[in-house]
Amino acid sequence: MIYSKITGTGSYTPERVLTNRDLEKIVDTDDAWIRSRTGIQQRHVRAEGQTTSDLALVACQRALAAANLTPADVDLIVVATTTPDMVFPSTACLLQDKLGVTNGTPAFDIQAVCTGFVYALSMADKFVRGGSARCALVVGAETFTNLLDWSDRNTCVLFGDGAGAVVLQPSKTPGIYSTHLHADGRHANMLSVPGAFCAGQANGSPTVKMDGGAVFKFAVKVLDQVCREALEANGLQIADVDWLVPHQANIRIIESTGQKLGIDAGRVVVTVDRHGNTSAASIPLALDLAVRDGRIQPGHKVLLAGVGGGFTWGSALISM
Repeated sequence: MIYSKITGTGSYTPERVLTNRDLEKIVDTDDAWIRSRTGIQQRHVRAEGQTTSDLALVACQRALAAANLTPADVDLIVVATTTPDMVFPSTACLLQDKLGVTNGTPAFDIQAVCTGFVYALSMADKFVRGGSARCALVVGAETFTNLLDWSDRNTCVLFGDGAGAVVLQPSKTPGIYSTHLHADGRHANMLSVPGAFCAGQANGSPTVKMDGGAVFKFAVKVLDQVCREALEANGLQIADVDWLVPHQANIRIIESTGQKLGIDAGRVVVTVDRHGNTSAASIPLALDLAVRDGRIQPGHKVLLAGVGGGFTWGSALISM
């Protein structure tokens, strides 16, 4: 049996750092309020002219280097993003060109907001297991600050920009044990950007709208459920998992999910304090940092879980 396995990880955040103190100067908020409600201390913001594919490019180059591969080896590119460079072509196609992948490799985007990376990983896993790909780049990349209303203190303090990528290759031993994906469009209004383009004009609102209380309750419920779904599918208990890498929405959601699952806080990877919520980039960013600082070791079982607007949610149980 052929499995797919992560053989390299990489991430990138823009150089510009926006701290809570910086936000105090532009919106009615303060550092203590942001920290207490979200756990966020800072976030990264793209440079002028920097696009989602630019961020993804660096993350992919680092992931390929970690896997001892080159762009010539890549035969599939899947990009999860809510903030594409343009309406079309896809960010994946633009990334393909920047990487110099010129062998006709299929490249496409997936839009599932903060669950996007888990969706993309699930899709690429099926390509590799089915023999259609032998070196897949799976990317979560966002310039989410493009979608913010900087006068809305309930949303502008939460989000940042960044990218994370993994290389997926065939393996004779389990890498990705299983993935579990869900969506329920009835909850779309809890978290959305209710705008669209028509005849060259923006209709509706082009910035993030969120019912924070409703999102919190829904997120904790479905993250707990989808993590348990992955464990049950593989006959495991939470004690068998070395690390939980959740979507980095805010610290209260992360801590509440960990408590419901019964996993020790020391086995939960948290990066929301330094990156904020980077949507589809948050899981691969956190995964890469934990791999590079030595916390996640080869053979460790890692549970990935995300929830995002749509509403979407999903999990993946993997072995590094």
